[in-house]
Amino acid sequence: MTSTDQSAIDPKNGRAWAKKLTAYRTADDRRAIFELLVSAVPFAGLWGLMAFAVEHDLPWLYALLVLPTAGFLIRMFLIQHDCGHGSFFSHKAANDWVGRLLGVLTITPYDHWRRGHALHHATAGNLGRRGVGDVDTLTVSEYEARSPLGRLRYWAYRHPIVLFCVGPAYLFVFQNRWPAGASRNGWEPWLSTMLTNLAIVVVAAALISLVGLRTFLWVEIPTLMLAATAGVWLFYVQHQFEKTFWAQPAGWDVHDAALRGSSHYDLPPVLRWFSANIGIHHVHHLSSRIPSYRLTAVLKDFPALRTIGRLTLWQSLECVPLTLWDDEGGRLVSFKELRRRRAAHSVRAGGYSESGVP
Repeated sequence: MTSTDQSAIDPKNGRAWAKKLTAYRTADDRRAIFELLVSAVPFAGLWGLMAFAVEHDLPWLYALLVLPTAGFLIRMFLIQHDCGHGSFFSHKAANDWVGRLLGVLTITPYDHWRRGHALHHATAGNLGRRGVGDVDTLTVSEYEARSPLGRLRYWAYRHPIVLFCVGPAYLFVFQNRWPAGASRNGWEPWLSTMLTNLAIVVVAAALISLVGLRTFLWVEIPTLMLAATAGVWLFYVQHQFEKTFWAQPAGWDVHDAALRGSSHYDLPPVLRWFSANIGIHHVHHLSSRIPSYRLTAVLKDFPALRTIGRLTLWQSLECVPLTLWDDEGGRLVSFKELRRRRAAHSVRAGGYSESGVP
């Protein structure tokens, strides 16, 4: 790609970028098989070594293994994610069946999740279509219009302990077991969820018979919870940053939302590998059929995309307090900033709390 070709693209034109990136959508089956093997085989080996550490009372070995084991589980979830977009392999059947098998390990019903995630891509950043596959986000005016109890409930929901500790366990362990609200989508969500549940029980029973219940729980629960927490964090940072994009339906465009409402989470190489390049999220939303193993090539060929929505690991920590969309300012703000505004403008006497709940 020449500099002339790149300069012809308006960096802020999401539609132009999406059109240009279609050239990267071709899956490479040999590369896909390689990526799957270097994720699944080490995961199985590390899981077995963790079981060995538990059975032989080797806490130092267990401590060394738990993080990389969770890392490989995250990577397999993201391969499942690629399969859901039909991008990992070149054939639909291969994507779907690998996705379903990985869904047993990630305890995520593939077909049901795929439908919800497609809606997320189709509606991200649209204030008129919130609530599917996203982190609940209120505008400042919506929050102010709520009752004190309603504001307290939203404050509690957006608290970091709920989002990153309670939330991942609830989402993966409980919510994924029952396709609540999916009756209007026919039988597929139920079949996907119940067959995944059955497969999880069968696999868990086989592993318990092999290593025992105590060892199984000591290996599976920490691995799963660490992976779930990291996964929720990645998803959060990909859309919940200060200069993200939200718009009312009349002013919303799917390409603008993709480019401006998805971050480029510029992680260190090791973390980028374990997260299967999902941090290059603006490119992923611009063209979700690009395989994860080709996303880095896009940044290499189009340097202009490297700086759009870029967040470093350190900068991403600053996203945690951002909880409300400010329509007027066009950015996410924190409860603390809202309290400061109330105090500065004396919107209502005594209308804010020093306790932390606006």
